[in-house]
Amino acid sequence: MTRFLVRRLINMIPLIIGITFISFVAMSLVPGNFLSALKLNPKISPEVIRQMEAQFGLDQPFIVRYLRWLWGVIHLNLGYSMQFRVSVTSLITARAFNTIILAVASMIFSWMLAIPIGIVVAVRQNSIWDRLLSFLAFLGMSVPNFFLAFLMVYFAMHLGKDWLPPGGTFSVDYSSLTFWNQIADRINHLILPVFVLGVSGMAGLMRLMRSQILEIKNSEFVRTARAKGLSERIVIYKHVLRNALNPFVTMAGYSLGDLLGGAALVEAVMNLQGLGLLLLNAVRSLDIYLVMGSVLIGTVLLLIGNLLADIALVAVDPRVDFSSVAAE
Repeated sequence: MTRFLVRRLINMIPLIIGITFISFVAMSLVPGNFLSALKLNPKISPEVIRQMEAQFGLDQPFIVRYLRWLWGVIHLNLGYSMQFRVSVTSLITARAFNTIILAVASMIFSWMLAIPIGIVVAVRQNSIWDRLLSFLAFLGMSVPNFFLAFLMVYFAMHLGKDWLPPGGTFSVDYSSLTFWNQIADRINHLILPVFVLGVSGMAGLMRLMRSQILEIKNSEFVRTARAKGLSERIVIYKHVLRNALNPFVTMAGYSLGDLLGGAALVEAVMNLQGLGLLLLNAVRSLDIYLVMGSVLIGTVLLLIGNLLADIALVAVDPRVDFSSVAAE
């Protein structure tokens, strides 16, 4: 296992360099930079602009700026935000917790619904429940996250703020609350965004679970289990379900990446103080080092999610070993 982990961690290095380099090129090709708007201000002299360009390295060639940024990353320094005038590391640290909690809670919510619903529609194939839930799954896959977020905000505003907050990460009086009330306040603000992200993820996972169970329940080892006189419940939950969960574990890492990407628009609509909203503001203001720091953290989280998914797959299915996973 140690050899597998070392190999995967080493393979992450060129991936991270490649993704960050492409992102840096894309940001550098955008006309102008963060100081372009300041140049239009007659109150700011050209000397001040030149000093700020030298301070942020904007007067240097592209490759020099990227290598300096990469050297800083090696020393755990993600640069300096031109918009917020603080280090990128402190900004991302403050926002990453909110996004990770949102993504993990949404993934747990979607799994808790997708697995039992997928079992029901597969066991009762072609029934009214199968058709109804499949229709709702396709509907959930078709509705964009940001549109559903708008609907939930509209619903919360008409329901009343005392029931569900329409947006925000926590209440205005959050700092004056007790510890347990702070946790309750956080959970209350997570209900709507978790529902929005979880519904779209649940729809695809439910269809996957249905197809997996339909494929596995007619295989030879399942027919053998039935021939031994085992009840249908034991056959489904002990033999079929255990094998049907393997693709779910494999998709866990990719699901985390999709949730982190989908959370950006949901955070913007619901005004959640997470990495997604931070990245959108950084792109709009051309704050290149804040953009690069957000892209780097998102890439690392996706790669770590895939690594944990591979480890979990080996734990769930004893037939899979680390050598076969590493070879894929």
